[in-house]
Amino acid sequence: MTQRQPRRRRPAARSRRTAGAITQRPWRQVTYPYRPFELMSRDQIGQLHNTALTILEEVGMKILSAEARAAFAEAGFAVVAGEELVRFDRAGLEELLAKAPEQFELRARNPARNLTIGGDKAVFTSVGGPAYCSDLAGGRRAGSYKEMCDFLRLVQSLNVIHQEGGGGFEPMDLPAETRHLDVAYAEITLMDKNWIPWTMGRSQSIDALNMAAIALETTLEGLVEAPAFTCIINTNSPLQLDVPMADGLMTMARHGQAAVVTPFTLAGAMSPVTLAGALAQQHAEAMVGIALTQVVRPGVPVVYGAFTSNVDMKTGSPAFGTPEYAQAAQASGQLARHIGVPLRSSNATTSHSSDAQAAYESMMSLWGAMTGQAHMIVHAAGWLGGGLVASFEKLIVDAEMLQMMAAYMEPFEVDKAALALEAVREVGPAGHFFGTEHTLERYETAFNTPLVSSWENYETWQERGRDTAESRATAVWQQLLAEYEQPPLDPAVDDALKDYVTRAKREGRKVQG
Repeated sequence: MTQRQPRRRRPAARSRRTAGAITQRPWRQVTYPYRPFELMSRDQIGQLHNTALTILEEVGMKILSAEARAAFAEAGFAVVAGEELVRFDRAGLEELLAKAPEQFELRARNPARNLTIGGDKAVFTSVGGPAYCSDLAGGRRAGSYKEMCDFLRLVQSLNVIHQEGGGGFEPMDLPAETRHLDVAYAEITLMDKNWIPWTMGRSQSIDALNMAAIALETTLEGLVEAPAFTCIINTNSPLQLDVPMADGLMTMARHGQAAVVTPFTLAGAMSPVTLAGALAQQHAEAMVGIALTQVVRPGVPVVYGAFTSNVDMKTGSPAFGTPEYAQAAQASGQLARHIGVPLRSSNATTSHSSDAQAAYESMMSLWGAMTGQAHMIVHAAGWLGGGLVASFEKLIVDAEMLQMMAAYMEPFEVDKAALALEAVREVGPAGHFFGTEHTLERYETAFNTPLVSSWENYETWQERGRDTAESRATAVWQQLLAEYEQPPLDPAVDDALKDYVTRAKREGRKVQG
């Protein structure tokens, strides 16, 4: 990475160390102080962009929602009769893309935890979506509501996680048609951070909007002026947008919320086997979703979602945290900047346990996302098993890696005090610096303090049971859960939320905005 003009920064404030306490970095968004890594030349980015436009002009994209097709037709694009296919002229498409903002703000229940999406800021988002949960003691199992609530309590407790990703994992013990209501209630009441709603269709989206308005003590119109949501909208690669996702995107855009338009382009399976071909297809699908948001509400915030990876060509199974995944994340950053919208990437692994494979694949994913300067890193903590599992231990191990990445993004000071010339004179040759005034003034805050890592010598580690990073992570999440304090909520707001959930379950879709 090439460094920008140096900016002076104060050393990061850190909590003082107390025996038995879990030391965390303070809650704050990450700021990128460096230039993004540019994997491709400007000409190559132009080639990819133009290829994506040609795909949309000549091949088109299948839009299964009649409402979305009608919106595109009204915007002047060609809808092929009887085929659910839309073809896009490049001038009209690029005109729509230019309406999307490069940066926007998101509200949280605690205003101190509002978020900036875009610019030089990064957001770390916890895992969302798996059907299974796991921990070291109980192994993999279907997620329950009680365990999901514990997972949310941990997300609230971890300062390095800025945004909750969608319930952690699905509570499979609740009815499928209404469980999104219980998940949203838990997200609002157990946390004061920003959260990602479920948006599979209009009904889920309207419920999320209504509950957010209650929690933030505003109206649906107020949410338009001050958005609260980034909502994950996936295309069905290759080149298709289904009805629930289109309906969710249009509902949220109509109400001023940001869609995170994310193609699932696995090179060799749902996209060409070459990375360039897969990225061109990803870019085409992302541009269609972004354009649809601007057709619905010009100027509404939107995020370019990148999730290109490769498959195991022996089995066809998805692979994550690969060199190709990191390259795709970096290239996606260039593509998102080319059209002027924020970027979403992810931390992903195919490993089924919080082992060495999980760590090196996740670190490769994070490195690609952060050097590509993703503004949202979704599934940043807790993802396991190719996205089928949310792991309690992996949540903590990932938080460790996120703290390390956040610390790396804070340039060190170079000034008279930091250069420590007087301390060098004081110690002289063959001495040590442990007892100098310079060290004693700084030793508690000089370095990043780990959540999980063990820096003991071999003998001490052996005497304490030869524990592993995974077992230490268990101890950390159990301690955090024991120390969790629920953030305060006005009882009137809580009552209004409970009333909404009860009525929505009883009346179905009659409770809408």
